[in-house]
Amino acid sequence: MNTDDAFSLPQLARSSAAVRTARTITALMLREMGSTYGRSPGGYLWVIAEPIGVILVLSIAFSLMLRSPSLGTSFMLYYATGYMPFSIYTELANKTQSALNYSRPLLAYPGVTWLDAVLARFFLNLITGATVSAVLFTGILTFVDTQTVLDIGPILTGMGMAACLGLGVGTLNCVLFGLFPIWRQLWGVATRPLFLASGILFLYEDLPSIAQDILWWNPLIHVVGWTRTGFYTTYHASYVSLTYCFGLGLGLLALGLIFLRAHYKRVLEQ
Repeated sequence: MNTDDAFSLPQLARSSAAVRTARTITALMLREMGSTYGRSPGGYLWVIAEPIGVILVLSIAFSLMLRSPSLGTSFMLYYATGYMPFSIYTELANKTQSALNYSRPLLAYPGVTWLDAVLARFFLNLITGATVSAVLFTGILTFVDTQTVLDIGPILTGMGMAACLGLGVGTLNCVLFGLFPIWRQLWGVATRPLFLASGILFLYEDLPSIAQDILWWNPLIHVVGWTRTGFYTTYHASYVSLTYCFGLGLGLLALGLIFLRAHYKRVLEQ
């Protein structure tokens, strides 16, 4: 065996492992697509119809009380820019935190790891959320006169922050829910006001200073604010901290991965 062959063996091993991991994650994603969305004819249609329904209800309700939204002229676009990043975060956090329970039967196979289960749920729901957002915003911009000039950079960054936070929160909760079952109930109660406290219905700048000081620590208000800067050229959202949002999401993810690696077997035994 020559020197080049010797050096290529570790590279081939790493490449083979990466291919196996990618195939496992893809198989888990296809399994969930079939079980979650493929059992009923309207499975995927409901994924799109649900946010449309929420946004329509908000738009109609507030248009009866207000002359115009806080930004722009379209109630639908205003509430869509708030609800969709919030929805992406919520779906990713909820799906990721139940990844081990969902894939529990498959984790008995040596080729499937706990990390595969977490990543499969994350990627599938990220793709689903991004697709739904693209369809929804395209429809609004096509059929509603919003007079909007898009800036794709902040939109993608805002969605990226939502995804990072969803993955971090979901991964950490995945182990906390397994080790401390009461944490599921406490978390549900603590996060119930998030819909009202994340800037979906209002602008951060319109709040009194004491409310701003409190809500600034809610990372979702940064996500929503930064996403809206991509749709409204006159809106700057100077309060947003990308460092805070991405740092918090990555920090929670690191903690979740460390704890899961050490305790995933105990989580599966619950």
